[in-house]
Amino acid sequence: MTDADRASTFAPEVFFITSAVSLYLGASIAVSLFDQMPPGAVALTRVLSAAVILLAWRRPWRRSWSLAQVGAAASFGVATAAMTLSFYLAADRIDLGAGVAIEFIGPVAVAAIGTRSGRNGGALVLAIAGVLLMSTFATGSERTGIAFALLAGSLWGAYIVLGRRVAVGGGGIDGLGVGMLFGALAITPFGVGGFSPVADNWWLLVAGASVGLLSNVVPYSLDQLVVSRRPQERFALLLALLPATATLMGMVLLDQFPSTREAIGIALIVAAIGVRDRSGEAIEAA
Repeated sequence: MTDADRASTFAPEVFFITSAVSLYLGASIAVSLFDQMPPGAVALTRVLSAAVILLAWRRPWRRSWSLAQVGAAASFGVATAAMTLSFYLAADRIDLGAGVAIEFIGPVAVAAIGTRSGRNGGALVLAIAGVLLMSTFATGSERTGIAFALLAGSLWGAYIVLGRRVAVGGGGIDGLGVGMLFGALAITPFGVGGFSPVADNWWLLVAGASVGLLSNVVPYSLDQLVVSRRPQERFALLLALLPATATLMGMVLLDQFPSTREAIGIALIVAAIGVRDRSGEAIEAA
């Protein structure tokens, strides 16, 4: 029985709830490290540690790889690492929940483009309205954070498309490990200069590695188990669980409570997911 076959015995929501909690527990730990390490260094630690864990676990060199599979894995890994870096640069300037909500414009756009229904078009309009509401009265630093969150959102859309290509192309979780290695190499120039605090405090390296495990290995492995059995559009829409989860984790772990404006903006983005077209959800990928 393959990983995808085992995944088919569980409702996809189970995987996504587990993925969401793990992802934003890791994100909360990462944000707490920004006082001691710059966001670029935290992002590099996360991606590199995830690559090491996945490569040691899966040992992908034992299988044969086509050039197309390596290329797909590398593209996926670079997009994922760039998304991580952009999101951490955003989270250093705006609250975790707001950053995730704004970032969510990417998955909503993928879903709207993929199905092109009136409801998904309306969902995209609602999501854009939520982003505009949160950005209209933002300060200079917040505007920079919002810009980074929007960049992360576009890369998140690429992650969905490229992740599915890795999954259906036979790379699966092995491809994730290979991709993370390429991704770590890609963002090394943005993070290697901030590693000096690790030399004086090895606990920072342990904390950074835990972020890689919680925010990359666990959620992305679960995503790969499901995505090859689900249409690309449904995979994007199931990610609707994430904005509310991120907001809750930010409140509980980081004492980040959204303002009224931010809460309404986040609610609009969550509402965008609620009005989406569900007609394709029962379709299984071949």
